[in-house]
Amino acid sequence: MKYLLALTLATVVATANAQTSGGSDPSRQQCSMGYVTGVGGSAQSIREYLATPDRDKYRYLADNPIQCHISDEGRASACTGMTSLSHEQASVYDDMDSATISVVARVELDRGTYPVIIVVPRQDMHCKD
Repeated sequence: MKYLLALTLATVVATANAQTSGGSDPSRQQCSMGYVTGVGGSAQSIREYLATPDRDKYRYLADNPIQCHISDEGRASACTGMTSLSHEQASVYDDMDSATISVVARVELDRGTYPVIIVVPRQDMHCKD
């Protein structure tokens, strides 16, 4: 009888913990719109940037400006490099992994400002309230 009571109590506690934590990681916010403050760019550039020692991050950003091919219809594609974003509105395009997220944001390029699919570090994306 005591064993059954202990097992029931353990099950109730485990269920309550699962419901309060929601089974989700707070760093993996689930939202469709938000703001990006930080860096963004091609997936390869972001991976290299995140692997760069902190003392060299500014130099990496300066040495790899974002460049995209602009079609006749005004669509940006084949982007390489990185850019700095300051409270730029963005919509989530793809939930990539635990460290990065793919978003569509307006990015200033050589020939104007265009909506571009870029990858940003997850901590730089803040959901719209």
